[in-house]
Amino acid sequence: MVKHTVIARVSDGLPLAASVDDDQNGEAELADYKNKAKLLFKKMNENSEEKCSIESGNYYFHYLIQNGVCYMTICERSYPRQFAFSYLEELAKEFSMSYGNEVEKRNLRPYAFVKFDTFMQKTKKVYQNTRTQHNLDRLNTELNEVANIMTKNLENVLWRGEGLEKMSSLSDQLRYESQKYKKSARDLNLQLFLRKYGPLAFIFAIILLVLYWRFWWY
Repeated sequence: MVKHTVIARVSDGLPLAASVDDDQNGEAELADYKNKAKLLFKKMNENSEEKCSIESGNYYFHYLIQNGVCYMTICERSYPRQFAFSYLEELAKEFSMSYGNEVEKRNLRPYAFVKFDTFMQKTKKVYQNTRTQHNLDRLNTELNEVANIMTKNLENVLWRGEGLEKMSSLSDQLRYESQKYKKSARDLNLQLFLRKYGPLAFIFAIILLVLYWRFWWY
């Protein structure tokens, strides 16, 4: 199930809104994960993956980035990722419509949009029961979509220096290398073409020149 949700600005990690948790069981453990969530926000930048799951102990951090805002939820390991990201997407859509124009204001205070918790609680209830027909239908339609979402380990991200943007940088590098390879392949094909047909073209040009000189001047 969804344990906690927090929304923050990617540029500086400023928390914009968070859910009010009514479950007191395991509060001490959850508080530790909330602190880790704050550390994760500080690791983010404009190159971070737009969707990512980060495993840690009994929980997963699932996050979604849209329009410079990160929507993150802490869920039990058994909670389906499809539901977690669908839940985050609904939050992102509503938050963007309600507060999208205010997010980048410089004078914002932490948790400036605390009232958004009302919508988070309402949406959270819809996704708590994974066996409702609504959620079963959603599970079937979104099963393939989450297969490509990256999964990382919290220890690697926080303590071993693995950046949340690592795969984005790798993708950019692979794209650059691919373009470089295509250019090299084109150059090589051109060289092979010139080697094969260059001498014939040269001879043909000499013949044309001789014919031109002979018939033009005589």
